[in-house]
Amino acid sequence: MELVFGTTRVVALAGDLTAQAVDVVVNAANVELRHGGGVAAAIARAAGPSLQAASDAWVAEHGPLREGDAAVTDAGALTADLVVHVAGPVYDPERDDNAARLAAAVVAALDATADSGRRTVAFPAISAGIYGYPRDRATRVLVTAVIDWVAAHPGVLDEVRLVGFDDGAAADFGRALTDR
Repeated sequence: MELVFGTTRVVALAGDLTAQAVDVVVNAANVELRHGGGVAAAIARAAGPSLQAASDAWVAEHGPLREGDAAVTDAGALTADLVVHVAGPVYDPERDDNAARLAAAVVAALDATADSGRRTVAFPAISAGIYGYPRDRATRVLVTAVIDWVAAHPGVLDEVRLVGFDDGAAADFGRALTDR
Protein backbone atom coordinates (compact mmCIF):
# COMPACT_ATOMS: atom_id res chain seq x y z
CA MET A 1 0.00 0.00 0.00
CA GLU A 2 1.31 3.43 -0.91
CA LEU A 3 0.03 7.00 -0.76
CA VAL A 4 1.73 10.13 -2.05
CA PHE A 5 1.44 13.45 -0.27
CA GLY A 6 3.00 16.17 -2.39
CA THR A 7 6.46 14.78 -3.06
CA THR A 8 6.50 12.37 -0.11
CA ARG A 9 5.64 8.69 -0.50
CA VAL A 10 4.19 6.90 2.52
CA VAL A 11 4.48 3.14 2.03
CA ALA A 12 3.23 0.21 4.12
CA LEU A 13 5.06 -3.07 3.60
CA ALA A 14 6.08 -6.32 5.23
CA GLY A 15 9.77 -6.91 5.67
CA ASP A 16 12.90 -6.73 7.74
CA LEU A 17 13.20 -3.24 9.21
CA THR A 18 16.96 -3.66 9.51
CA ALA A 19 17.38 -4.37 5.78
CA GLN A 20 15.50 -1.31 4.50
CA ALA A 21 17.46 0.84 2.04
CA VAL A 22 16.68 4.12 3.80
CA ASP A 23 18.68 6.91 5.42
CA VAL A 24 17.16 6.43 8.89
CA VAL A 25 15.74 3.46 10.77
CA VAL A 26 13.53 4.24 13.77
CA ASN A 27 14.09 2.12 16.85
CA ALA A 28 11.30 1.43 19.33
CA ALA A 29 13.62 1.90 22.29
CA ASN A 30 13.45 1.91 26.06
CA VAL A 31 14.55 5.00 27.98
CA GLU A 32 17.98 3.56 28.82
CA LEU A 33 18.64 2.61 25.16
CA ARG A 34 19.39 -0.97 26.23
CA HIS A 35 18.59 -2.98 23.14
CA GLY A 36 17.68 -6.32 24.71
CA GLY A 37 14.32 -7.26 23.21
CA GLY A 38 11.87 -6.80 20.37
CA VAL A 39 12.63 -4.39 17.55
CA ALA A 40 15.56 -2.91 19.47
CA ALA A 41 17.28 -6.29 19.78
CA ALA A 42 16.80 -6.99 16.06
CA ILE A 43 18.30 -3.62 15.16
CA ALA A 44 21.19 -4.12 17.58
CA ARG A 45 21.98 -7.57 16.17
CA ALA A 46 22.00 -6.27 12.60
CA ALA A 47 23.92 -3.08 13.45
CA GLY A 48 26.60 -4.78 15.52
CA PRO A 49 28.11 -3.80 18.88
CA SER A 50 28.87 -0.23 17.84
CA LEU A 51 25.14 0.62 18.09
CA GLN A 52 25.00 -0.26 21.79
CA ALA A 53 28.25 1.63 22.37
CA ALA A 54 26.82 4.71 20.63
CA SER A 55 23.60 4.36 22.61
CA ASP A 56 25.49 4.08 25.90
CA ALA A 57 27.48 7.20 25.00
CA TRP A 58 24.25 9.07 24.19
CA VAL A 59 22.72 8.17 27.56
CA ALA A 60 25.96 9.08 29.38
CA GLU A 61 25.87 12.52 27.76
CA HIS A 62 22.13 13.26 27.83
CA GLY A 63 20.65 11.00 30.49
CA PRO A 64 17.79 8.58 29.89
CA LEU A 65 15.65 9.16 26.83
CA ARG A 66 12.42 10.88 27.73
CA GLU A 67 9.14 9.84 26.20
CA GLY A 68 8.43 12.20 23.30
CA ASP A 69 12.13 12.86 22.60
CA ALA A 70 14.49 11.22 20.13
CA ALA A 71 18.10 10.07 20.37
CA VAL A 72 20.16 9.88 17.19
CA THR A 73 23.10 7.50 16.78
CA ASP A 74 25.14 6.07 13.96
CA ALA A 75 23.65 2.92 12.47
CA GLY A 76 26.66 0.63 12.71
CA ALA A 77 26.51 -2.12 10.08
CA LEU A 78 22.97 -1.27 8.91
CA THR A 79 22.54 0.08 5.38
CA ALA A 80 20.92 3.15 6.95
CA ASP A 81 23.09 6.09 8.02
CA LEU A 82 21.40 6.71 11.35
CA VAL A 83 19.16 5.13 13.95
CA VAL A 84 16.63 7.41 15.59
CA HIS A 85 15.60 5.96 18.95
CA VAL A 86 12.23 6.87 20.46
CA ALA A 87 10.57 5.54 23.59
CA GLY A 88 6.94 4.94 22.80
CA PRO A 89 4.48 4.59 25.64
CA VAL A 90 3.75 1.41 27.52
CA TYR A 91 0.07 0.96 26.72
CA ASP A 92 -2.22 1.50 29.69
CA PRO A 93 -5.93 1.00 29.01
CA GLU A 94 -6.69 3.18 32.06
CA ARG A 95 -5.02 6.22 30.46
CA ASP A 96 -6.73 8.39 27.89
CA ASP A 97 -3.49 9.85 26.50
CA ASN A 98 -1.99 6.70 24.93
CA ALA A 99 -2.51 8.01 21.37
CA ALA A 100 -1.04 11.44 22.14
CA ARG A 101 2.01 9.86 23.76
CA LEU A 102 2.57 7.52 20.81
CA ALA A 103 2.06 10.35 18.29
CA ALA A 104 4.66 12.42 20.17
CA ALA A 105 7.22 9.63 19.69
CA VAL A 106 6.45 9.49 15.95
CA VAL A 107 6.76 13.27 15.59
CA ALA A 108 10.05 13.23 17.51
CA ALA A 109 11.42 10.60 15.10
CA LEU A 110 10.29 12.55 12.04
CA ASP A 111 11.70 15.81 13.43
CA ALA A 112 15.04 14.13 14.17
CA THR A 113 15.13 12.66 10.66
CA ALA A 114 14.44 16.06 9.11
CA ASP A 115 16.93 17.81 11.41
CA SER A 116 19.63 15.34 10.30
CA GLY A 117 19.06 16.32 6.67
CA ARG A 118 18.12 12.76 5.76
CA ARG A 119 15.24 12.17 3.33
CA THR A 120 14.02 8.58 3.85
CA VAL A 121 12.97 6.81 7.04
CA ALA A 122 11.56 3.41 8.06
CA PHE A 123 9.33 2.89 11.11
CA PRO A 124 8.28 -0.22 13.00
CA ALA A 125 4.94 -0.41 14.82
CA ILE A 126 6.22 1.50 17.87
CA SER A 127 4.80 0.29 21.22
CA ALA A 128 2.85 -2.54 19.55
CA GLY A 129 5.22 -5.26 20.73
CA ILE A 130 6.37 -5.73 24.30
CA TYR A 131 4.83 -2.37 25.30
CA GLY A 132 1.39 -3.88 24.74
CA TYR A 133 -0.25 -1.26 22.53
CA PRO A 134 -2.90 -3.05 20.44
CA ARG A 135 -1.29 -3.23 17.01
CA ASP A 136 -4.30 -2.11 14.99
CA ARG A 137 -4.66 0.98 17.18
CA ALA A 138 -0.93 1.70 17.26
CA THR A 139 -0.64 1.54 13.47
CA ARG A 140 -3.57 3.95 13.09
CA VAL A 141 -1.98 6.44 15.48
CA LEU A 142 1.36 6.08 13.73
CA VAL A 143 -0.12 6.58 10.25
CA THR A 144 -2.13 9.61 11.37
CA ALA A 145 0.94 11.19 12.99
CA VAL A 146 3.05 10.54 9.88
CA ILE A 147 0.47 11.96 7.48
CA ASP A 148 -0.16 15.02 9.65
CA TRP A 149 3.60 15.65 9.91
CA VAL A 150 4.16 15.21 6.17
CA ALA A 151 1.26 17.59 5.42
CA ALA A 152 2.78 20.20 7.74
CA HIS A 153 6.30 19.73 6.28
CA PRO A 154 5.82 19.44 2.51
CA GLY A 155 8.86 18.32 0.55
CA VAL A 156 11.02 17.68 3.62
CA LEU A 157 11.07 13.89 3.28
CA ASP A 158 11.01 11.77 0.12
CA GLU A 159 9.73 8.54 1.67
CA VAL A 160 8.36 7.19 4.94
CA ARG A 161 8.20 3.39 5.14
CA LEU A 162 5.90 1.73 7.65
CA VAL A 163 7.43 -1.70 7.99
CA GLY A 164 5.47 -4.59 9.44
CA PHE A 165 7.56 -7.56 10.57
CA ASP A 166 4.92 -9.86 9.06
CA ASP A 167 1.98 -9.70 6.67
CA GLY A 168 -0.47 -9.00 9.52
CA ALA A 169 1.45 -5.96 10.75
CA ALA A 170 1.87 -4.70 7.19
CA ALA A 171 -1.87 -5.15 6.62
CA ASP A 172 -2.61 -3.10 9.75
CA PHE A 173 -0.41 -0.30 8.40
CA GLY A 174 -2.08 -0.66 4.98
CA ARG A 175 -5.59 -0.46 6.45
CA ALA A 176 -4.64 2.63 8.41
CA LEU A 177 -3.32 4.25 5.23
CA THR A 178 -6.41 3.27 3.24
CA ASP A 179 -8.73 4.65 5.93
CA ARG A 180 -6.98 8.01 5.89
